[in-house]
Amino acid sequence: MKRNVILTCAVTGAGDTAGKSEHVPVTPEEIAQSAIDAARAGASVVHIHVRNPETTLASRETAYYAEVQRLIRESDVDPVVNMTAGMGGDYVIDPKNPMQAIAGTDLVDQETRLKHVVELRPEICTLDCGTLNFGEGSQTYISTPDMMREGAARIRELGVKPELECFDTGNIWFANVMYEEGLLDDPPLYQICQGIPYGAPADARLLHAQVALLPEKAEFTAFAIGRNQLEWAGQSVLAGGHVRVGLEDNLYLSKGVKATNAQLVSRARGIIESLGATVASPNEAREILALDTH
Repeated sequence: MKRNVILTCAVTGAGDTAGKSEHVPVTPEEIAQSAIDAARAGASVVHIHVRNPETTLASRETAYYAEVQRLIRESDVDPVVNMTAGMGGDYVIDPKNPMQAIAGTDLVDQETRLKHVVELRPEICTLDCGTLNFGEGSQTYISTPDMMREGAARIRELGVKPELECFDTGNIWFANVMYEEGLLDDPPLYQICQGIPYGAPADARLLHAQVALLPEKAEFTAFAIGRNQLEWAGQSVLAGGHVRVGLEDNLYLSKGVKATNAQLVSRARGIIESLGATVASPNEAREILALDTH
């Protein structure tokens, strides 16, 4: 297997994980440094969420994203910067009064979700491709067809590559519809997300079925969360895709051993190379994904 594999590090995520591991970065400075360390370890792409430094919880504050991007760009590494644009889709209902949103709701329109992308123009940003029952309880993530089409058109207008977050098979179906409608440029970039309750389970048979649905010119990464993360580095490569690891999706290097982002990247790099592939440099990743050079 002689091909370049893009290795993404999802640095911190939006989950309430900062209290579960001392390695989860919180402040813009910590997030940027962890991204830089991951790039030094071999990450081609760094996927960025930001957090409120006081509460440690997820934030949509543009100033935090700007500081993270500035610090990465001023460092000695030059990874592709991929910013989430999924924040603002959470709707938590009162089960006894479904028309009433309760604590935990953060639901905004598509333009607001893209505010930091409009201002900062990262090379990649995410576009969540469907509505999902997100875990137990009464939380849903909302991304309707109208919102997705609006997001895809706006992201394209900005000259940013959308990463199509697909949590279940129907998400891939709709992403394909947007591609057929001309809303996505070649090569479309799919992110196949497995193991997130209650989307697609982490099952290699299902992964191959989902890959079979992708357009011929598509590039894709598959990842799974928790203990399946490093296994899925291999599964994705064997299915013809790229790799994502990082503390957004998994806190452990092995059972009971908490990881840093750089350690997860190093381990994933070893898996990729053991399968006969090579890790793409940031500029090789830009070429594979047809990104505008910055």
